[in-house]
Amino acid sequence: MINWLTSSLFGRLLATFLISMLPVVELRLGIPYGVGFGLNPWLAFAAAIIGNLVPIPFILLLLDKILEFMKKQKGIFGKAANFLENKAYKNKGTIDKYKALGLIILVAIPLPGTGAWTGALVATVLRMNRKTSFLCIIAGVFIAGFVVTAVSYGFASLF
Repeated sequence: MINWLTSSLFGRLLATFLISMLPVVELRLGIPYGVGFGLNPWLAFAAAIIGNLVPIPFILLLLDKILEFMKKQKGIFGKAANFLENKAYKNKGTIDKYKALGLIILVAIPLPGTGAWTGALVATVLRMNRKTSFLCIIAGVFIAGFVVTAVSYGFASLF
């Protein structure tokens, strides 16, 4: 299975897509994976963008219910819910100050603790409009994808 994910074009695209779906690493690891296995920059970019965006509508629709359920639990689930909410509130100042642009910036900066999953968490906890949040997250993911692709492949080689 591992050999197939590294040797065939479809396998490398699928692996790039799946890695980009993961929280924390998202397309920040998906695109360099594609680079490392010789994918065309625009194919790696597309697979990573799509993979990074697939879970976001579900997060925006379901996370508030999941957090409410978790907060009612004792032990690790309640602590995890509080941790996630506190993480979201740390970004409240940026979102309050810059509104939609703040969410785009939060998602676009390709550093740990940022990205589409964090943006969806912040949007959910701060009760932002889901449609606006999703559009901002899409914009941020495209910006982050371009930055990571440019760094991974070398800016000049993209054109």
